[in-house]
Amino acid sequence: MPQAILCSAISTMNLVQFYYGGDDAPGYRTVEPHMVAYNSAGHLALSAWFLGGASESHEGQWWREYLLTDISNVTVLPQKFSGPRPGYNPSGGKTFHNIQCAL
Repeated sequence: MPQAILCSAISTMNLVQFYYGGDDAPGYRTVEPHMVAYNSAGHLALSAWFLGGASESHEGQWWREYLLTDISNVTVLPQKFSGPRPGYNPSGGKTFHNIQCAL
């Protein structure tokens, strides 16, 4: 389970790269991890700012949600990010609850 690795990267504000197989564009993603929490469907998920890699929506950098069950090969990268992106809600808002770790 990648939760411990992702929470560690969130606490140190390191970028992460992982393989995601949970959508129509499986492949590696590079993200700024912000929160691991349960989504509205009750699944443990990562809320992250997408920087690059495979993307189902092809919309460029923006917020993405990744189910932890579909994440594998997590690598914490040496690059750091400076802090929360615009629109980040540390309380989880209406989307996330039972927060496991967050910025």
